[in-house]
Parts: sequence; structure tokens; C-alpha cells
Amino acid sequence: MTASFLSRKPDSGLGNIKASPADPTRNIDWVLMTAQILLTVIGCFIVFSTTWARPAFSDEYQFVTRQVVFAIMAFLVMIVVMSADYEFWKDRARSLYIITIVSLIFLVLLGVASGEDRISFDLGVINVQPAELAKFTTLLMLAAFLAEERSEEVSYARFLGGLIIVGIPAVLIIVQPDLGSASVIVSIAMGVLLVAGAKIRYIFLISFLSVATVAAAFLGNFVNSYQVSRIRALISPEAVDSSDTYQADNAMRALGTGGVWGKGWLKGPLTTDGDIPVMWADFPFAAVGEQFGLVGCAAVLALLAICLVRIWRIAHLSRDLLGTYVCAGVFVMLLWQTFQNVGMTLKIMPVTGLPLPFISYGGSGLIVYFAMFGLVQSVHMRRMR
Repeated sequence: MTASFLSRKPDSGLGNIKASPADPTRNIDWVLMTAQILLTVIGCFIVFSTTWARPAFSDEYQFVTRQVVFAIMAFLVMIVVMSADYEFWKDRARSLYIITIVSLIFLVLLGVASGEDRISFDLGVINVQPAELAKFTTLLMLAAFLAEERSEEVSYARFLGGLIIVGIPAVLIIVQPDLGSASVIVSIAMGVLLVAGAKIRYIFLISFLSVATVAAAFLGNFVNSYQVSRIRALISPEAVDSSDTYQADNAMRALGTGGVWGKGWLKGPLTTDGDIPVMWADFPFAAVGEQFGLVGCAAVLALLAICLVRIWRIAHLSRDLLGTYVCAGVFVMLLWQTFQNVGMTLKIMPVTGLPLPFISYGGSGLIVYFAMFGLVQSVHMRRMR
């Protein structure tokens, strides 16, 4: 009787209890997923609050409807990515990387032919930004390349190979010009290389080359005058026209006038009256501050911090170096974009247009972030295999 009871298979119960503890479906990081979904929901509320009262928009639900559709698409993309073993994506890293490079070259050529700067393909329903896709494919390609060398230190030859992998898309993105996205690509590379065991002098080398590339872009007039003025506005605001600091000044005002608890959703005058151009994409953190105050800002940053802690944890739990490198890249990207976006709202960083992860309006960025988190989930789900 006892033996019969002990040998009996467990009942179905909740979820997939019959499955092995190593089954990927039993190892989803629900804390990470919950945090990113909460951030996305907050982002939809912020997008609506910054666009509904703008007289230039005939439909007050236009932007938030699109953002909700983007969020649903992004969630489905994440499910697809996390359903496959990350080794599956590693095997396709080269093909995805080549597609990205071709699209970046084509975008640059379109810009030259039209005589105007282009950072996206206008497909009518959605604008596709190859620079966003490059974050995903470059990380995947770099992680796969470095994981081939199973050692505690990155060799010089392997470092140069990684530099080429990162340098090609970074230069093409700078030429667009999109300095913000290029800085993300470089930050991803530095984070992954550091975790992979690259020597400090290698990190200094990639930093020097990045600065030299940006300087060459300025000297070669590849960078727009408004981007130059944004950097000048940060270094010496008294030396530029007030119109160059108008957006950042009002964003700082909105953030400061929210107080501890904020003025309430849809009740912030700077948020709803259109005093901050493109607030829904560039300065959503200022909208959080004006409407929900210090408490709201702390809540958003706390959710982002939870994501960072969980990604760091998954990097340590990874079954191999590839998974660790992927998590390191996503960790650095999330950290850098959050610091850059919040920093430009606080006027300690130049205005680059980098979105606040999960909060800012935009389909390409949201989909890529969910895809990145899908890779991290795939690493966590298969850590026992």
C-alpha cells in the first residue's frame, strides 16, 4: 500500500507539476517578467497623459492605442524568443547580424540619396529603426563569438574580432546620425568584454576609439547642428540660445514641481499643455515626476532596479559563458539607457533621444527590449540542463 502510494505519479495540480524540475516551463523568472510588465503598463499611462491634450493630435487615444498594440506585439516576440533555447539564437546570430548591417547600410544610402538624415524605415503603420535591432543582434553575435574561446581571459585576437563586430554597426549608426543608439552598442560591448575577462587596457582602447569616432563624426560634419548644440548646452548652457535648452529646462521644472506625491494623473500642466516637445518619447521621467512626484519616480526606478538585480542573478546562474555574456549585455544596456534618459532629465547628461526602457513611446525599442528579456528568460529557464 505504502509502496503503491509512493510510486504513484503526482496529480496535475497547479500548472505543470508533472514536469521535471529542469523543464524550462517551470523555471520562468516571474519576478523579472512582472517587473517589466508593470513598467510597460506605467509607460502606457504616461504616453496617454503626455499626448491626450495636445491640440496637434486629432485623436487623443492615437499614441496610447499604438503603444498598447506595440506592447502586445512585444510580449508575443518575447514568448517566441524565450520558447527557444538561446543556443538556437546563437546558431543564427551571424545571419541576423548580417541582415542588420545590410539594413543599416541601406538606410544610410537612402539618407544620402534623399539629402536628409534617416534613422528609420517608414512602413506606414510603424517606423522600423535598424539601430534598435542592432542592439539585439550585435549582443548576440558578440556573446556567441566570445563564448567560442573558453578561457578566463579574452585574447588580443579575440578582442580585435569583437571590436570589429561592434565597430561596424556603431559607425553606421553614428553616420545616420544617432549618437545615443551608438553609445548603447558601445556600452554593451564594454560590459560583455569586461565580464569575459578583457584586460583593462583593452577597455581603455575601446573607449578611446569610441571617443575618436565621435570626434571624427563631428569634424566630418556627420553630426547635425542640433546635436552639437545639445552637447554645448550641457557643457556651457550660458553660451547657447535659450531655445537649445528649452526642452531640458521645462523637463527639469516638471520634475521639480511634482513634490513628494505629485499633482495627480492628467493634472500636470507642463505634461498636458505641450510645453515639453516629444515628452512621451524623450522625457517621460519628467511626466512621472510632475504627476506622481518623488514617490512615483522612486517606484519606476525601483522596478528597473529589480530588473537589474534579477538579470545579474540569472547571469550567475547561467549554465555556460554564452548565457552569462548575454545577461551581462542586457544588464549594461538597461543600466546605461536608464542612466542616460534620467540623466538628461536631470540635466547631467546631454539630450540624446535615448528612450527610458519600457516607459517611452516607441514600437521598435519596446519590441527589442522584450526580445532581450526573452533571451534572459531563456538563459534562466534552461540553467539546469
